[in-house]
Amino acid sequence: MNRMLIIDDDIEACETIESLITRQSHSCDMAHSLRNGLDYIKHKEYEVVFLDVHLPDGNGLDILPEIMAIPNPPEVIILTGKGDPDGAELAIKGGVWDYILKPSSVREITLTLNRALKYRKEKNLRTQEQQLDLSSVVGISPGIKTSLQLTAKAAKADSNILITGETGTGKELFARTIHQNSRRSEQNFVVIDCASLTESLVESTLFGHRKGSFTGAQNDQPGLVKLADGGTLFLDEVGEMPLSLQKVFLRVLQERHFRPVGAAHEETSNFRLIAATNRDLDMMVEEGKFRSDLLFRINTMHIRLPPLRKRAEDIKPLILWRMQRLHDEYGMAPKKLADDFLTTLLSYGWPGNVRELFNILERAMVNADEENTLYNVHLSRDLRIQVAKAQIKEMTGSEVTADDQFPTNDGVRKIGQEIFEDIFDRPLPPLKEFKGMTEKIYLSELIRQCNGEISAILQKSELSRSHFYSLLKKYGLSL
Repeated sequence: MNRMLIIDDDIEACETIESLITRQSHSCDMAHSLRNGLDYIKHKEYEVVFLDVHLPDGNGLDILPEIMAIPNPPEVIILTGKGDPDGAELAIKGGVWDYILKPSSVREITLTLNRALKYRKEKNLRTQEQQLDLSSVVGISPGIKTSLQLTAKAAKADSNILITGETGTGKELFARTIHQNSRRSEQNFVVIDCASLTESLVESTLFGHRKGSFTGAQNDQPGLVKLADGGTLFLDEVGEMPLSLQKVFLRVLQERHFRPVGAAHEETSNFRLIAATNRDLDMMVEEGKFRSDLLFRINTMHIRLPPLRKRAEDIKPLILWRMQRLHDEYGMAPKKLADDFLTTLLSYGWPGNVRELFNILERAMVNADEENTLYNVHLSRDLRIQVAKAQIKEMTGSEVTADDQFPTNDGVRKIGQEIFEDIFDRPLPPLKEFKGMTEKIYLSELIRQCNGEISAILQKSELSRSHFYSLLKKYGLSL
């Protein structure tokens, strides 16, 4: 007997689907809000989840990463009464099984359900996934877990892979992880930095050359493509590859044949291709800056790496992992983390992502010298100033300039006066306690004004979802 969950505020639709499910001898639970639905998913295992998009407390698509991050996630069928092409795209990218509109016939829903169950049964009967060596990959967030699930699939296959993400998110790290866990792990992992390829030496660099083929060619030299024979060829920043080279490289991908400079015959290379970029290749294709046929070739599997600002819960594990590596490699003793140190890092925007986090951490450890604990003061002044300005803007809705050290927004000042009109009639509490009081009041009023609507709360506050929920937990608040 399989267990299903319906998350939908349409009572009639819930009862119809429940009747369909129970007639097939399956069990069924129902939830009429995202919060209740997530509570069910966290405490029970389900084979299939029917998920509505428009719910009283938010958009059903927002919880897809959390659903997909759990071990052996259920198959998700989006069932909604409002057609939304962009929503369908997000749902499919999020890994749902199907996306159908209400009202749909019982026959259509039954067919979709049975196909999902058949697929799931076959998937569970397959050989248990190999244990990946993830010693260099750190993360507990839903986004990173989704990326790791795709990484596990990629390691077992031999298809071309495209890894996308902002600078510093770890694209090469994931590429190496795939290679190290693949059947090609004993062979070379060869990196080609497409941004550094020069027109004059590109063919010699990629395909090698024969002795005497040009001035300075004193010996036969294999190219990077040949060095990757039997292993993995990693095209880093593939979006920077010149158009003239894209055509040449497309043939190499299709045929796995190439001719070294000065050679009379072609050679072969049986490499597995992984490409990475921080650019929007689809947009580049539209602008004529990237070949569509090359994009089709490299994008057999697609792994998207989330930016660090979207995975705040990974910051502390990343810090602890990096401190241990610094100890092992350079003898730098790990240190304790003060609350204000972590609070500042959690409030920062991380434009440089994980790479920037590691650089900032190492600098802070050097500043701390022999001290056993990292405090906010050990961080650079520039970073602390950026965080302070962002927090003031977040709390007041106005900027702080060099000429105006305090917000001049009269509306916000009036609200502040009303909230704190009695606090100045008694001794002031410690600054940390005072800041906590203001933050809690702000969150409470935010929830009230937005009627607990999570999408409106995140839009108005400009907080990330993970940061908002961490604040709720910190202050014991609920939606």
